[in-house]
Amino acid sequence: MIVPAPDPREVREASLEELARLRLPLPPPQFPLVWEPGDRIELRPTAEIEARIAVLHLILARCFGMPPQAAMSWLLASHLVEMVTPPEFQFVTGAKGDHRSFVLHHDALFSLAWVLGLTKQLDPTMAVDERLVERLPNIAEGETFPQWRSRILAAPQHPADAAALLDLHYCLDWSYLEVDRSGGRLPGLVDANAIGQRRWALEWAVILRGPYHDEPPGWEEVDLST
Repeated sequence: MIVPAPDPREVREASLEELARLRLPLPPPQFPLVWEPGDRIELRPTAEIEARIAVLHLILARCFGMPPQAAMSWLLASHLVEMVTPPEFQFVTGAKGDHRSFVLHHDALFSLAWVLGLTKQLDPTMAVDERLVERLPNIAEGETFPQWRSRILAAPQHPADAAALLDLHYCLDWSYLEVDRSGGRLPGLVDANAIGQRRWALEWAVILRGPYHDEPPGWEEVDLST
């Protein structure tokens, strides 16, 4: 479902009000908008988001001791090998790459779960919902991706709501990094790395259409530099 994007200035005003409520530093006045008036927005197909959730869940299982052969067997049984990025494949098969960076994907997975309605909140002051694991594939028991999809009841967010949360996390990402630089206090248990991961997932899941937007990026192509 592709819909008109909400007014970016109104969304930004709401984001800045939330930062002020959290007593976080505000971005400078020239801080870019995420989209422009007249743009359109949509979410990636539900099946594609579900596949990304399943792959990230498997990556985390590898981080915490799942043997590579078992991981590959699950990917093959779930028909998800083609959804694994090259860096992820190297990690799954040979533990190559930055283990810590893959562990951080826990918050990206949480963000995608919110997009599909598998968790009710994505509060920047709260850590990942401990009950989320119950709504993810039970890899240890051999539940495949198709079996998991038939078990859950995905209820994707409205694209405008997801876009508004993307704008908030765009601002939060700047604010949390600024707090890190200044040595200030964060408003909750979530740190800048977690906020960055949540933003990464939202940047990937929310597709922006307009004259100033490129084609939707691949998972590894999401740009968090601005």
